Amino acid sequence: MADDDFWDELNNVDYKGIRINEILQFVKNTIIYEYDFGDGWMHEILLEKFVKEDKNVRYPVCIAGKYNCPPEDVGGTGGYMDLIRIMKNPNHKEYESYIKWLGGKYDYTDFDINNVNKELTKRNFGIKYF
Repeated sequence: MADDDFWDELNNVDYKGIRINEILQFVKNTIIYEYDFGDGWMHEILLEKFVKEDKNVRYPVCIAGKYNCPPEDVGGTGGYMDLIRIMKNPNHKEYESYIKWLGGKYDYTDFDINNVNKELTKRNFGIKYF
């Protein structure tokens, strides 16, 4: 946000209030979205094609996905890959400490598209922080 200590130094732009269709206007346009500056989750968003709006669908809608949402402060992509590697091996020396940190069982393969789309129907599109 613009009131962050290093906002100007990082050449950030505050896009609050701007719709994604104002940025991605042509097929193959891309943007990079960074979530969580500390962990550095970088997301490439690509406009693949335009589709005719279906009046029976509430947008946005998730059409596919894989894996569970990474826990907060897992350490970015590398930390999440470490977590998956450790969760695959209950005999790993760090397994129990990860389970404790996660607050119990964590299934990295769990992806429920219906739950994702339920969250997306909420006015805040599933974001719980603002």
